[in-house]
Amino acid sequence: MKERPDEKTIATIKSAARKLTGAARREFQAAVTLDHCHGSPRFARELFGWNPDTIRKGLVERETNCVIVDRQRPGRPKYVDKLADLQNDIRLLVDPNTCTHPTFDNTFRDSRMTAKAVIEALVREKGYVKKELPAESTIRELLGKMGYRLRRVQKTQCCCFNSGAQKKFPKPTRSSPTSKQHMRKATRTIKHCESR
Repeated sequence: MKERPDEKTIATIKSAARKLTGAARREFQAAVTLDHCHGSPRFARELFGWNPDTIRKGLVERETNCVIVDRQRPGRPKYVDKLADLQNDIRLLVDPNTCTHPTFDNTFRDSRMTAKAVIEALVREKGYVKKELPAESTIRELLGKMGYRLRRVQKTQCCCFNSGAQKKFPKPTRSSPTSKQHMRKATRTIKHCESR
């Protein structure tokens, strides 16, 4: 008769198995099956809820001392594999439209070009077909990885897009209280000069 481990031990073993992946997980499951389940994948499934095929694979790996390579999961090929020169072309298009932070607070370069504008420029200037390019969100993520920060550039914040310095205070109007005081002082000065 196979003796069953207590619930606390079962919970600890399940938790440890969840933290492992691939061959390490299979090796752990095979060792636990041999120690606590007398080498029975079916009993291990009842106790721990593990797939018996995975346990058998782990037992075979343990016996042969050779790791069985995991099957590659099918998926969409990455854009870097399909479009090798994409990053260089993006850099050539975006670099003329960027500037660094005036105080060099960070390593990002601010850019006026949005991801949509980058896609349009790649199609127009570099001859890419729009269908073969990644989505706008992927281009935005790629620009972030390349060190560009997409944000609206304000004239007072980024000096390289602005030829002249901008005033930081609003233009005074006749209705503002500060303008009225200024106008009164100017009027007094003019009257004082005329009386002399």
